[in-house]
Amino acid sequence: MNAKEQAQFRWDHVAKPLNSLGSLERLIVKIAGIQDTPDVRINKRCVLVFCADHGVVAEGVSQSGSEVTALVAKSIAEGTANINLMASVSHTDVFAVDMGMAVAVPGMIDCRIAAGTKNMTHSSAMTRVQVEQAIRTGIDLVGEMKARGYQLIATGEMGIGNTTASTAMACALLICTPEELTGRGAGLSDAGLIRKRDAITRALHVNQPDNSDPIDVLTKVGGFELAGMAGAFLGGMKHGVPVIIDGVISAVAALVAARICPAAVEAMLPSHMSREPAMVRIMAELGMAPILYADMALGEGTGAVALIPLLDMALQVYHGPHTFDELGMAAYTPQEERA
Repeated sequence: MNAKEQAQFRWDHVAKPLNSLGSLERLIVKIAGIQDTPDVRINKRCVLVFCADHGVVAEGVSQSGSEVTALVAKSIAEGTANINLMASVSHTDVFAVDMGMAVAVPGMIDCRIAAGTKNMTHSSAMTRVQVEQAIRTGIDLVGEMKARGYQLIATGEMGIGNTTASTAMACALLICTPEELTGRGAGLSDAGLIRKRDAITRALHVNQPDNSDPIDVLTKVGGFELAGMAGAFLGGMKHGVPVIIDGVISAVAALVAARICPAAVEAMLPSHMSREPAMVRIMAELGMAPILYADMALGEGTGAVALIPLLDMALQVYHGPHTFDELGMAAYTPQEERA
């Protein structure tokens, strides 16, 4: 038996009705396949918060200005942000990663490629060379985290304007209109939502991203943090580390990774269903069902780390002594359903 089959065998011998922990059982089996061992361990885990700025903010697509990216990134690096507080509950380490912020912040992992993207309503957001560099950076970061002993990685992001970029990418990748997929991000007014849709429409028209080339889509209407996260998902596959998808921005990056290499999906774990309209379509495209439906839209990796305590609880049962043999009772067996 391979690692996944051995993990399923273990679940089937835990003293409980078969498959009664549902999606949590399936995630543990999936992690066994990623780690290539039925002895699933996620004791050391971290969240990588990829940070960058976006030139499209000049179009009035966000409630706050680009200066907020640096302020929040600073609080993440200092350990006081929302993601740090939530991650502390599950003893998850938090790393802020500068992929392309307008202002450098001390205490971050410095992977800065440029001082933010260009305004995608006027030209391509980045060059292809920059995007490929960002993707390689994400892949390498996962390798570095594994070398440091991390067994599970959650993805997060911070970048004012990045719901605009990610929605533009989703429109291009899924062949949908901005009217179908554009949400309010961090709380846009009706007028702001109209500006956001208009900016996405103009960016798609100006750049004509190639749906068959995910790197071209990233280059023309994406962002440095999105490219870094796409690399992280590819890194999960390369290095055998499970990587958790957060909300819609992280999910768009996961979709890019899947388009680059379909096998990358095997190292991805879903977490929650973001309230952004594109999320349902992206999850369907990835063949995944989120575990949490909490109407979250905070970002930073908060939805991804919210999954970790559930995994911990499932693993307590998985590794526990409560088996049919221990109780001296016959194991449950699959039963035919009656019409």
